[in-house]
Amino acid sequence: MSLIYINKETKEFHLTNGQVSYIFRVMEKVQTLEQLYYGQAITHRSDFSYLIEREIRPSNNQFKADHTSSLEHVKQEFPVYGTTDFRYPAVEVSYPDGDSISRFQYDSYELFSGKQKIKGMPATFATELEAETLVIRLKDEYSELELQLFYTIFADAPVITRHSKLINHGSDSFQVNQLMSMSVDLPTKEYEFLHLTGAWARETHVRREPLHYGIQSISSTRGASSHVHNPFFALCEPAANESAGEVFGFSLIYSGNFLGQLEVDTYDITRLMFGINPFQFCWKLDPNTSFSTPEAVMVYSQAGLNGMSQIFHSFYRSHLIRPIWAKKERPVLLNNWEATYFNFDEEKLEELVQTAKELEIELFVLDDGWFGERNSDNSSLGDWSVDNRKLPNGLSAFSDKVHEAGMKFGLWFEPEMVSADTELFQKHPDWVIGHPKKNISHGRNQFVLDFSQSEVVEAIFLQIKAILDETTIDYVKWDMNRYISEAYSSHLEKERQGEVFHRYILGVYALYEKILSEYPTLLIESCAGGGGRFDPALLYYAPQTWASDDTDAVERLKIQYGASLVYPLSSIGSHVSEVPNHQVGRTTSLKMRGDVATFGTFGYELDVTKLSEQQKEEVRCQVRQFKDSRELVHSGDFYRLLSPMDSNEVAWMVVSKDKRSALVGYYQVLAKPNPSYKRVKLQGLEKKYKYQINGKMSRYGDDLVQIGLLLGENYINRANDYWAKEKEGDFQSKMFYLEAIDEV
Repeated sequence: MSLIYINKETKEFHLTNGQVSYIFRVMEKVQTLEQLYYGQAITHRSDFSYLIEREIRPSNNQFKADHTSSLEHVKQEFPVYGTTDFRYPAVEVSYPDGDSISRFQYDSYELFSGKQKIKGMPATFATELEAETLVIRLKDEYSELELQLFYTIFADAPVITRHSKLINHGSDSFQVNQLMSMSVDLPTKEYEFLHLTGAWARETHVRREPLHYGIQSISSTRGASSHVHNPFFALCEPAANESAGEVFGFSLIYSGNFLGQLEVDTYDITRLMFGINPFQFCWKLDPNTSFSTPEAVMVYSQAGLNGMSQIFHSFYRSHLIRPIWAKKERPVLLNNWEATYFNFDEEKLEELVQTAKELEIELFVLDDGWFGERNSDNSSLGDWSVDNRKLPNGLSAFSDKVHEAGMKFGLWFEPEMVSADTELFQKHPDWVIGHPKKNISHGRNQFVLDFSQSEVVEAIFLQIKAILDETTIDYVKWDMNRYISEAYSSHLEKERQGEVFHRYILGVYALYEKILSEYPTLLIESCAGGGGRFDPALLYYAPQTWASDDTDAVERLKIQYGASLVYPLSSIGSHVSEVPNHQVGRTTSLKMRGDVATFGTFGYELDVTKLSEQQKEEVRCQVRQFKDSRELVHSGDFYRLLSPMDSNEVAWMVVSKDKRSALVGYYQVLAKPNPSYKRVKLQGLEKKYKYQINGKMSRYGDDLVQIGLLLGENYINRANDYWAKEKEGDFQSKMFYLEAIDEV
């Protein structure tokens, strides 16, 4: 297998797998890297110098009398500010003299099969047969700093991953002010910028806008990837839609402060950068140490946004999510949170468990309130001991009852936080992030533990371990309900306070590693007040994420639609909840709530003991139907058909890899009088197959793709039936199960 071609004479590097090409070179005089091409795969050749564009323009130049040596007018691979480039850089280092003047020049390269881990951070993985990795080594002309650029191309997908590493081989210390994971200069601004934005309870809403001169960006300064911006963006050609057109997708495997920036210069060059946010970041790089960035994932699609999403979904299932869970069925769960909140006892929980058993649910999750004296959100975080007033027989005995009922047992933790009334806080006030002589703000009545300290991580691990050792626990819901607002660690010297945010998230990863090393089969669902830390890095540890605290079926259409742009359905936590909904007060049918939640992990978050017998039977049917389609939903190809961002109707579908089965969800938000006829054109089907729809009518794949499902009915000679039918009203949904049948 050869995925990386190197022209040693011209010092050109071509990464290609027949689906994508990425080409750069070493510039002759200045010895820095020039970007030549990124896009659809092209044929390799011995010399790509014809792609060099260099005309004389007003500028500063590197060399006297050389009017084409201005880096401002070169598409670069990993730019440095100054030395003739005035655009934003990918790397900035402060030297002992106080300046930030660097010149990283090409030194050598290394090529190997597969890919290496990034120390202390999650990253994608691949065997020697699945990928090749190129390492470019650049040496600084003015110091003993070495910059390594890592490129991995995968054999089975148009995916390239990148990260960087800065090594100090000298005797002086340096301050790293900025080091991005990737930078790409594209030759045009004729793209549109697509990203996911929102807030608590309305995460991952899709926004798309034209590029303009200057800076456009997404970012977080909150200590987490955040509800506001997801660490993902895409560039789309203006005509690109869900099913056609060129799309470049970028995703950062990181859970802390990030920056995704686009800069369009006055010559229409678009510079893309992704990595750790340089705001309030500064890393002291001592002699004989190194600093590595998180990994960025670059996806290229010629099949529109659906094509990009399917690449991300398949890639993350195969190369990011732990293999033990990547293809394993996720259990249908019942979470007690909206059923009881903090107000429960063992008797109430046992009623929920017995009813869940009757409903054929597979996992019972005990949420917040089981520990310390936790009767509200102002107490007990950091005291991970069982509240025997609520559970007089202990947590282990209750877990045994859940397992005796034929279900698995799950438990809620919020490991990164502490309440002021706990022994942990009283003994270790210096374990809290914040300056001890300055105000430390509250968020949800709690403080953030300083996970930049390894002893704090170890202390929390030992508390959690004690619970996991004495109780049979199959699933953990790991929550995080406030951001870091005053970033200061009492255990770091003043020169290292710019490291707090990054060291904190490394501590989070370290705790995940400790837990999963000890309990490798444990299923973890990550949560951060809903989708406040829904990012690829946590998928490496926790294969599913609670997408939003907003469980309203209508709002979830937008949230799950946006999340699906980059995250596989098996990672999108989705539940059927109480009505009127606890976030927006809306009442939707049990059917619609189930039909929305089906396209995710699927579960319930309501008091099932209060359901009528008719509702219980409906729930049983939903559970059975989901189990029947679970493998399809979690491993098939997902297609978005109608967007909730600009339509009263929403539709999506998932198609099995062999194209023999499919599941379509259609949702109407508001009813309309005297409506138009509606058709939903399907995608991804085998045109020659004949599909039976919901066990009744059969149609060919090309028919369903070209004409679509007809949502109206034929009432010829059935006028009385039409006028007698009940009006459906608002918040309606329909599900269509398609199975290929052999011709008779």
